[in-house]
Amino acid sequence: MKFLLVLTVLLVAFWIWRNNRQSEQDDAAPKRKEPARPMPMIACDQCGTHLPESEAVQGNRGRYCCQEHRRQHEAAVR
Repeated sequence: MKFLLVLTVLLVAFWIWRNNRQSEQDDAAPKRKEPARPMPMIACDQCGTHLPESEAVQGNRGRYCCQEHRRQHEAAVR
């Protein structure tokens, strides 16, 4: 009888240890993220450099990579 009680306690302890270990491994596993969507790219109207549309400087005559290129291009077109 004593042997069955010890065996039962050991099995319960092993079961608890195993479940805790699996939950730690699940927490450590990297979560899959959705891949980032591609950003639309545009070319600067002055130099032709491609840059993300969100970083472009909007001018009267187009989109540019910086304020200096916007000024240069708008001055040359006049």
